[in-house]
Amino acid sequence: MTDQVSKIGQYVIESELGRGGMGVVYLSKDPKLGRPVAIKVLTDEFANDPERLARFDREAKLLASLSHANIAGIYGLEEDAGRRFLVLEYIEGPTLAERLRRGALTIEETVDVCRQIAAALESAHEAGIIHRDLKPGNVKITPSGDVKVLDFGLARGPEASGSSSSVHLSHSPTLAFAPTGVGVIMGTAAYMSPEQARGKPVDRRTDIWSFGCVLFECLTGRQAFEGETVSDAIAIILQGTPEWNALPAKTPERVRELLQRCLEKDAKKRLRDIGDARVDLEALAASGSSQAGTSGGRPAPGGAGSAPTPIHRQWLGALAGAALAALAIAGWMALHPVPRPPAVRFTVPMPEGVIEIGTPKISPDGRWIAFDAVD
Repeated sequence: MTDQVSKIGQYVIESELGRGGMGVVYLSKDPKLGRPVAIKVLTDEFANDPERLARFDREAKLLASLSHANIAGIYGLEEDAGRRFLVLEYIEGPTLAERLRRGALTIEETVDVCRQIAAALESAHEAGIIHRDLKPGNVKITPSGDVKVLDFGLARGPEASGSSSSVHLSHSPTLAFAPTGVGVIMGTAAYMSPEQARGKPVDRRTDIWSFGCVLFECLTGRQAFEGETVSDAIAIILQGTPEWNALPAKTPERVRELLQRCLEKDAKKRLRDIGDARVDLEALAASGSSQAGTSGGRPAPGGAGSAPTPIHRQWLGALAGAALAALAIAGWMALHPVPRPPAVRFTVPMPEGVIEIGTPKISPDGRWIAFDAVD
């Protein structure tokens, strides 16, 4: 069987949707239910490779264990003429990578897309699954604006304890493969965490790093760590820093802080839970929508060009009286100043073992002090 196929099992191939380093995805239709499906098969080169087949089976099982609105689902693992294939949920719409070719997203679009990506990763992490290959090419945006995370081919489940300058790094293939081995580089170069690039053991924080790369790219339209070759990209990931000046001037401070925490090279200092990122982005989305809906583009009653009504005159009179009363009180206070209480100063010692401390905040009743710290 060649990679150019017209039928796989009972599924008639309509078109090719995408091609990666080891697999091809086709558009087909379920002949029994009449719904569109995506068929994923290994390329001829890897169709009989035991390691690739094991990963293929593992991807099917991991997807079957997940059920989330922002993760593309799986319908089955089937076989035709000795060749296994996945029957996946077909997601209409462009990938995030295709969308970014037209330029950066707005801040509002970025917050909406990335909060959905964070929700998908949170669901996977809670199930003990690490994606390990999050990138714009593995994220789809439906016409209605829903986000779906795809391709868990490199994912690691709870049971798991080569390049050229012409290759675009956001689509570069997996560099090497091992089911759970240490010292083997896996993933897409431009979005690898430092520990992943070094071939060290990884945990959910490697997905958080990749999420930071995607968030940066959504805001700027450019990769956080760009290089002409895979080796250059890895070197920049290990030693360089993103071009923070490339972020839009109106980027909320909360987003800047989130980016910096996601892209900490030291995994011990990195954001530890993608759910925290989701909460931050949901809060920003809520505040943005509420601000956008305050005016509605309609002129305010009694604005320019409208004559005051009798009710308006009553309010104007009341406001004028209140203003006079305020002036009288201010004048009395100027002649009879109230003595100010003496200032109270105190020192709070830093907890033992803390090497970095954020800006403290005092509770309204003055009894508690809260701060972020790193030990």
